[in-house]
Amino acid sequence: MTAAQGGWDGPEPDRLYVITRGRSGPSGPGVFDLVTLIVSRAEPTPAHQPEHAAILRLCRSPLSVAEVSAYLELPVSVVTVLLADLLDDGLIEARSAAVPAAELPDRALLEAVIHGLQRL
Repeated sequence: MTAAQGGWDGPEPDRLYVITRGRSGPSGPGVFDLVTLIVSRAEPTPAHQPEHAAILRLCRSPLSVAEVSAYLELPVSVVTVLLADLLDDGLIEARSAAVPAAELPDRALLEAVIHGLQRL
């Protein structure tokens, strides 16, 4: 159903099926979540599918999966299939946006700093 028919806001389902070549998810392990940052490692070529080429152009600087989905106006599920293709071909790099847990400094060091400040 299209937007003109009143029920579907995005691309027609047939188009999505063609874009993903009938796949409903990435073939490998799920490395993408909404905040995974994507960076292009190559320029698009005429041989690339238009959506793959668009991703390579968009991600010259890091973009999250959610941003790529929004810019392409495609569902995240479709974008993750396309990203998996590009990752398998070594054309993009996926970086986790997770911040590592902070390590607290040694207690003895903190006490030494406090004593040093108290002597001032």
